[in-house]
Amino acid sequence: MYAIVDIETTGGSARLEKITEIAVILHDGEKVTGEFVSLVNPERNIPWFITNITGITNEMVEDAPKFYEIARTIIELTEGRIFVAHNAKFDYSFLREEFKALGYNYRRKLLDTVALSRKLFPGYSSYGLGNICRELGIQINGRHRAAGDALATARLFEMCLEADKRLNKEGRCITGNTRLAKLNPLLDVSKIDMLPEEPGVYYFHDEKGNIIYVGKSNNLYERISSHLSNNTSGRAMEMRDAVADISWEVTGSELIALIRESYEIKSLKPLYNRAQRRQGSRWGIFLSTNDDGYLVFSLGTLKGRKNHLAIFPSKENARSKLEYLTEKYELCQKLAGLYETHGCCFHYQVGMCRGACCGKESPESYNQRALQARDEFLMKAGSYFIIDRGRNDMERSVVKILNGRFEGYGYFDIDCAGFGLDALHDCIKHAEENSDIISIIKSYLSHNRVERIIEF
Repeated sequence: MYAIVDIETTGGSARLEKITEIAVILHDGEKVTGEFVSLVNPERNIPWFITNITGITNEMVEDAPKFYEIARTIIELTEGRIFVAHNAKFDYSFLREEFKALGYNYRRKLLDTVALSRKLFPGYSSYGLGNICRELGIQINGRHRAAGDALATARLFEMCLEADKRLNKEGRCITGNTRLAKLNPLLDVSKIDMLPEEPGVYYFHDEKGNIIYVGKSNNLYERISSHLSNNTSGRAMEMRDAVADISWEVTGSELIALIRESYEIKSLKPLYNRAQRRQGSRWGIFLSTNDDGYLVFSLGTLKGRKNHLAIFPSKENARSKLEYLTEKYELCQKLAGLYETHGCCFHYQVGMCRGACCGKESPESYNQRALQARDEFLMKAGSYFIIDRGRNDMERSVVKILNGRFEGYGYFDIDCAGFGLDALHDCIKHAEENSDIISIIKSYLSHNRVERIIEF
């Protein structure tokens, strides 16, 4: 039994935007058995560019029911059914957020027709709903409206079912395979249903209780379920079969989860975290000052060395980064650790180096550009707190940076009467800066928005 769902929204973020229309098509695996379609008053303005895409205006939703007025209907229609959608995580995440605001934990098994169609109809350049329907001859009556897209998804789903049955002579349909793979008999599978759909760190234990894997995820339920149904490689199945117990810790913030994961892997050295355990096999970029006063970059493995500027999975990656910085800041190949010679580097010979390698440029002049290159590896200078989501609505997470170095992290209550900078300092759990933390934080800040950054 399936519930094929499509929603229209005021924007792309489930945390920030709201639903404007929903369609639920009931399907028994052979035919449509019912449907529900409704506009939804999002209780906020619909941006003009969204109206331009969907045709849904503020006037159209003005008298429409608010989500809480149709929430029970959505629960009843989808209960006991597999939640089917095209790019299912998008629609599902919006419903999860809407129900979360009502204090209800909405959870359904998911089936994504994007993934299904990629597997069953390979070779197309795009699997967006409009493109794949056009390729397969499915007509969409009302593109970017919930009913039209849901009915088109239902037809695509039927074609997936038909293709799956034709290709699977043994009758083992991909679309019906929503159960977890064979698991260790000691694993209490009821724990899987207890997993929160929140960011956090998780641990896999073997039959003796030893931690054999540590991971992090924005959605603990989805990530752990994915591990426990993984048949993609012998290594993945070996780990899955060894998991006799699972534990986890909700962090609220993905950044905190990343930091916790890094520390736990280095401390516990789990068997199946080999890629992150082998620090000696990874390469770093280092900075020092030579006898003539020039700043000198060098490449090397991390084994037995500290105070690196950055970490890379291979020598080639590290060298490529240095080559880029050398060209960008007109650095010397020799002083950048890219060209071994007792004389001038090759770039000087072709006019691309200013001659620091043979005394033609002063250390003061050269080092200004070398420091600019160094700064590309560092976080924002200064002292500040990074404020992000907490483990509940009344809490926030905080990461402390002091003079450009990581000091620790913690949580604080936003409803606390004594809130201020002192409260932020006091909540910090001090942690030594390990070899990955600066890279983790800098990468996170460059790719994600946090709630606030407070300088002190």
